[in-house]
Amino acid sequence: MTIDHLVYATPDLAGTVEALRAQGVPLVPGGPHVGRGTRNHLAGLGDGTYLEVIGPDPEQPEPQEPRPFGIDDLTAPRLVTWAARVSGFPDRELLGPVPMSRRRPDGVLLEWELAFPPGGDGLVPFLIDWHDSPHPAESLDHSVRLVSFHGVHPDPDRLAREVAALGESLEVRRGERPGLEAELATPKGSVVLR
Repeated sequence: MTIDHLVYATPDLAGTVEALRAQGVPLVPGGPHVGRGTRNHLAGLGDGTYLEVIGPDPEQPEPQEPRPFGIDDLTAPRLVTWAARVSGFPDRELLGPVPMSRRRPDGVLLEWELAFPPGGDGLVPFLIDWHDSPHPAESLDHSVRLVSFHGVHPDPDRLAREVAALGESLEVRRGERPGLEAELATPKGSVVLR
């Protein structure tokens, strides 16, 4: 599994960042996604992986399109999806690639492309190609570790096949409602994101 990052979306970015920091997750500002109405905070998870906490950016005007990852419909923070890192997109049916960029607080411009599985519910990863940009995990504190990450789905075999079709793998456990779960080991103890 080539996890680039986990996406934890929230309707209240400042409140969620404060709560996670209190639990030992050392989040730092990532930057705004100009025109999309969002900004993020990041924390390293070891092994070139990171956690992205993303939510509405109060300093931007309301975007013309809905914010990504269903942020506008959230009532509480949720682990909504994950990204798999690729170098070039596979020859599969994907939506994209979509060019993206943001400027880090230190002024460095990051540019990347995303491609999405059609009809995805977040459990099948989207793909990210960073091209020549520095990877966000390189500059992050990695005092937190990703202990486990898995999916939950009523039909785990079907979900595992959909993930495998992208050349990735994901442990999937049977459950009534589709979802993702990650356990983080922080200096203050275990944190579970769902």
